[in-house]
Amino acid sequence: MRAVEGLAEVPGTEPRALPGDLAMWCFILAELLVFALLLIALAYARSRWPLEFSAGVATLHPLAGVSNTLLLLTASYLVARGLECGTRRALVRGFALGLLCGLGYLLIKFGEYAVLIGEGYNLRTNTFYFFYFFTTFFHAMHVMLGMVILAVVAVRTRAGYYPDAARQKMAGDSAGSYWHMVDLVWLALFPLLYLLP
Repeated sequence: MRAVEGLAEVPGTEPRALPGDLAMWCFILAELLVFALLLIALAYARSRWPLEFSAGVATLHPLAGVSNTLLLLTASYLVARGLECGTRRALVRGFALGLLCGLGYLLIKFGEYAVLIGEGYNLRTNTFYFFYFFTTFFHAMHVMLGMVILAVVAVRTRAGYYPDAARQKMAGDSAGSYWHMVDLVWLALFPLLYLLP
């Protein structure tokens, strides 16, 4: 017991709280649960109809998938840098640049949908395309929500809406945590849909 008590006195060993608001973390965990169920269903379908999935993967555009992965990773980096610097200006700049990356992601994703639909593929084509369109569109809706959250916090921060630095930090950390969740989900979706034969 003394050893544990002694640890608390050593700088850097104090327990750290989750960044942001607890309500946002409840929302993030609920979203992760929904995505986990989708990913489990996707993995099951992939194992059940491997030839259909292999044929479907071959029709996708890997450059679009890689580009979107790089855009989301860059957005997460920019958001994290904006938060890490700790200033109002850095947060606004980091979130604004993250928003631009999110917009790039959406343009590529909807362009990819247009090409696939133009080639005759849709939700009803087969199981692969059902999962591809459903999961990626569901994820894209979360990218849009993440962009709205980043934009609201950036605009409020710039306008001096938050009464003190602690409130600004909580709002920024909450927005950043949600954005990182969106990024994390894509990192699970990308290999399942684009890379695995």
